[in-house]
Amino acid sequence: MIRFYPESALVQLEFDKVQSLLAAHCRTDYAIKKAETLRVHTQIEFIDTQLRQSFEYKLLVEGGQHFPNDFTLNLAKEIKLVSIPGAMLLGDQFLQMRRLLEAVSSIFRWFDAERRLAYPALTVVVNDCYYEKAIAESIDAVLDETGVVKDNASPELAQIRMSLYRKRNELRRVFDRLVQKMNKNGYLADIEESFINGRRVLAVFAENKRMIKGVMHGESDSRQTTFIEPEETTELNNEVFSLENDERKEVHRILRKLTADLLPWAYLLKQYHELLGEFDFIRAKAKLGIDMHGNFPALVNKAHVELREAYHPLLFLYNAKSQKPTIPLGITLDEKNLKIKAATLTTTKEPLKPRHSGASLEVGMCTRFSCRPTNA
Repeated sequence: MIRFYPESALVQLEFDKVQSLLAAHCRTDYAIKKAETLRVHTQIEFIDTQLRQSFEYKLLVEGGQHFPNDFTLNLAKEIKLVSIPGAMLLGDQFLQMRRLLEAVSSIFRWFDAERRLAYPALTVVVNDCYYEKAIAESIDAVLDETGVVKDNASPELAQIRMSLYRKRNELRRVFDRLVQKMNKNGYLADIEESFINGRRVLAVFAENKRMIKGVMHGESDSRQTTFIEPEETTELNNEVFSLENDERKEVHRILRKLTADLLPWAYLLKQYHELLGEFDFIRAKAKLGIDMHGNFPALVNKAHVELREAYHPLLFLYNAKSQKPTIPLGITLDEKNLKIKAATLTTTKEPLKPRHSGASLEVGMCTRFSCRPTNA
């Protein structure tokens, strides 16, 4: 565990403010949590990879190149359900899962052979993962583009929906004849009909309710209209209701089976979700690096720091809001020497006090000092 001297070093460095600025650029819950729990690292290999990833993404942003990481939904709950035997995802949840798969597919297509060579650090994120198209194919075989289970998802569902289609048409024809008949007799109110509890009913003037045989389902607030299900359609309504219930049960059975079919890929789906969050985190670091005018530093595996034309990044952002310049300075720190070459500081209430904790930060482009190389 890293110990700081003094213990308040991170507070003095205002590391929490850097975390807040970084979290503000994050769009996914995964990246926000990672920004909020950001810590100091001392392993040079890890630090170098993180810096290079931020730098490569920064080049993409500054070059106006598109990187396909627009997916921002949090599907941790849905992915956890997939790993639970007997669980069931609903149609809209499968649609969200489908969008996740599309986003991952776009990222893997983006990393063609040429880009893998051009952006080796970003490629590291996808190296230990692969895209399994069978997952999307399984979902597409069952659901349409709106998340509704397809008729051909099972022979039973196809038969139920065909029967339901016929019964509804028969009910519509019988009901339309009754509406015409009752209208001629002057029994119906202006709205003529309505649906109550999924059943089609006639809207009858209250004084005429005893002229129509059937089941009364209620009255309007003014009590001037009574809603009656005519006895000619009662049996048809019952059959439609029964078929709708059968359809609902079969749809749930199919969705439960589809959820179970994804169980072998639950871990891969979790990887996809984290992969998208990781690219969002890298994007946030690159965005903050651009805000701070940060540059990619050269790392050495020894106690040596040399900053040229460096400035306090938080002070730079503060002065930028007021359209004030921030005067840079040069700092050299090693085991034996401390050299500070400073120009006149910008006029602010608090002078710049350069400090260094002796450890590098995982934040990548958002290191404590943003360095601008000079010819010196």
